[in-house]
Amino acid sequence: MKKITYIFIFLGLLSFSCSEDYLERGSLTQLAEGNFWQNEQDALLGINGIYEVLQDRVMYSGNLNGTAGLPQHDSFADNTFNNYKFEGPGNFVEGRADPSYGFFNSFWSSLYRGIGRANNALENIENIPAENIDAENKDALIGQVKFLRALFYFHLAVYFEDAPLITEFQTLEEAYVPKANYSEIRAFIEQELREAAAVLPVSYPASQFGYATRGAALSLLARFELYNSNYQEVLNLTSEIMGLGYSLHPDYGQLFTENAEQSPEIIFSVRFIQDQSNNGETFSSTFLGIPKVNVQPMPNMVDAYLASDGLPISESPLYDPADRKANRDPRLGHSVYFNGDIFLLYLNRPFRGNTATTFGLKKYVRNDVSDDGINPGAPGGQDFYVIRYADVLLMRAEALAETGQYAEVYDLLDQIRERAGMPTVTEVNGTALSQEELLDLVKLERRVELAFEGLRFFDVKRWGEVEEAYARAAADPVGPYNPEYRGRRSEVFAIPLSELDANPNLVQNPVWN
Repeated sequence: MKKITYIFIFLGLLSFSCSEDYLERGSLTQLAEGNFWQNEQDALLGINGIYEVLQDRVMYSGNLNGTAGLPQHDSFADNTFNNYKFEGPGNFVEGRADPSYGFFNSFWSSLYRGIGRANNALENIENIPAENIDAENKDALIGQVKFLRALFYFHLAVYFEDAPLITEFQTLEEAYVPKANYSEIRAFIEQELREAAAVLPVSYPASQFGYATRGAALSLLARFELYNSNYQEVLNLTSEIMGLGYSLHPDYGQLFTENAEQSPEIIFSVRFIQDQSNNGETFSSTFLGIPKVNVQPMPNMVDAYLASDGLPISESPLYDPADRKANRDPRLGHSVYFNGDIFLLYLNRPFRGNTATTFGLKKYVRNDVSDDGINPGAPGGQDFYVIRYADVLLMRAEALAETGQYAEVYDLLDQIRERAGMPTVTEVNGTALSQEELLDLVKLERRVELAFEGLRFFDVKRWGEVEEAYARAAADPVGPYNPEYRGRRSEVFAIPLSELDANPNLVQNPVWN
């Protein structure tokens, strides 16, 4: 079995409805709640229902023409231009979003739908009779639920900051929950992930690849601790993760294809199946006449990649402004289509540079029909990598640099550079860099290594550099595009107006009043 199929079952917990047609799929089990949650198999099916939420378009399956998903979140900063501004990022960056904005409602609703399913699963798994479930397996299943619930709350913490902290299955009478503050949500996420890591296995059989592991829980916790500038804890966590058997995939260009989905670099991914039912993902799909025009690499992003000698293009004698792709970091060619590149192999169709930015998105995007004849414009089966080992190495490098422990930073950056086919930092820059210089290199490496993976907004927000990112985007010759930095309104999502209207105990983030 190539993929885990996340089964959408009736869990009896949907306090938040979802209007997207693509989610209106019938139950595969039609089991009544009273007859369910009786044994270990029921528990696994219930957990699959939580994983299914990760496949929402507004979550990790993304979109070709509709509400933006997490793979498109680089467009909330300076890496990509969201040409179809109604999808979410474009209007947000240009300052036209308000609490009634549909994107806010879709994202919020999906997160709480996942949380509701997780709460219901925890309550019911705990009550499964001991004779019907192996104790060790029960602990691991609960660990998966806690990991998933923490992942949903992680996004609430990063994007909305203050939000209701709901940890139990609710009746209608209990649904009017006020906001918890960020520190309360932070403490809850950290506790959830520590408890999950304590009981989750290091790995599963290949047929179960995709379920949350100990490494996934530790890595998400490290990412959150990095967000909160808890650098020593990042070092503790990444040290443990590095002993779990992960490694960098040898071929960066192949990594973002279905052939590498079970690479030892992948710590946690959201799994998809490409089939004729159109239930797959759309972040890897593309238009047939032009590369994925709704997500376009920005010129300043293209210019951030170094020349092949390891120097910035402003300093390298190898850089040719007339051929911006030549003599560059190989990751650029694996991630971006340039004018003249063939972007649909089966049609031998060249890209004409006819996007607003003149560049096309290549990373993750399919360029050929599948074995069963599905073309690149249809939903696909590419897994989305939520966390991979390269990110862990870069998290550790940043934490070391921030705490003045410089020696290991060079080795970590060099590992990333060597895999990419680039000269190392040690070779180009030496080993006597200042803290500021090392941090600049770490930030650059995060940008180009993790480009178009939905993490750019997460990075610039925690670095306090959202305004600088907006300025870079505004300076790019992309029109009509007018990024407008609006202070904290450019860094925090509004609680949806529909939620405020429905819940008298919920108040808006003051940023949006």
